[in-house]
Amino acid sequence: MRMITRRLGVYLLTAWVAITVNFLLPRFMPGNPIQTMIGKIQGNVTPAQMNSIRLAFGGPLHSSLYSQYVTYITQLFHGNMGVSITLSAPVSTVLKDSVPWTVGLIGVSTVLSFLLGTLCGTMLGWSRGSRLDSFIPVATFFQAIPYFFLGTVIMLVFGLNLHWFPPQGAFSLNVHPSWTWQFIASLLRYAQLPVISIVLSSIAGWMLGMRNMMITVIAEDFVLMSVAMGLSKRKVIMTAARNAVLPSIANLSLAIGLVVSGALLVELVFNYPGVGDLLLNAVENEDYPLIQGIFLVITFTVLAANLIADLLYFALDPRTRTEAAV
Repeated sequence: MRMITRRLGVYLLTAWVAITVNFLLPRFMPGNPIQTMIGKIQGNVTPAQMNSIRLAFGGPLHSSLYSQYVTYITQLFHGNMGVSITLSAPVSTVLKDSVPWTVGLIGVSTVLSFLLGTLCGTMLGWSRGSRLDSFIPVATFFQAIPYFFLGTVIMLVFGLNLHWFPPQGAFSLNVHPSWTWQFIASLLRYAQLPVISIVLSSIAGWMLGMRNMMITVIAEDFVLMSVAMGLSKRKVIMTAARNAVLPSIANLSLAIGLVVSGALLVELVFNYPGVGDLLLNAVENEDYPLIQGIFLVITFTVLAANLIADLLYFALDPRTRTEAAV
């Protein structure tokens, strides 16, 4: 429990730093962001719009920085991230419609990549030197290709030329978004190409890491003793894999950030309605409230995923529980 408390404290500190940086960044940029956004609004600027812009930055910029910071933190605790200037809607509402798509895509892709890479790495490590090692150069080749380029090639070949998969979008225009089997089937169908591109680009790291750890673990005395005692091959492999997978789980928290950045580009390639397209439009239009909201959501999502990975590591490795109790 002590280790979990320490980890939670580190993540809370990281979240506070991210919020502070998110608050300070627009204020240290050249010019006046409020005047910049007012200039982008066509027609007369209403008092309500002016107030929304000021609230997005924690109040009037001529007030003290501390006062703006307190106002900004207070707004965040109430779920108020300001109003998107380009979309003329609350940032929280805009993100509520886009974040689930990105989290679903990244979550499914990361889990599949981790499970497939771990399984393949386990078999490659146990049967090292066999013909299965020929998969290593192939997986490494896909990992060397950038996410967006591999996604573009896959879309052109399998989507537009062969017509095996829908090339772009998140679901068919003939179905209405709802919790029906027809919509869910369409959702899974359209998500196949984005998920495949992300999995192919990230599976090699998990596979190679697990293979190397398996080679190290199977040389340990407890594995040799298990084989000598006549335990089944399956049970020995599972025992070795449980010990070999721990470094991969520790690296999972570091890899999530890379997967997130790559997935945002994949969303642009496949015209997926996630945060990627939203972030691109926000940057192009200098929509500071929306950029700040996206930054915070991505940061908090990565922190939450890292915390889950730490808890999983804590549950699988008894030594961490013993060290925490000391």
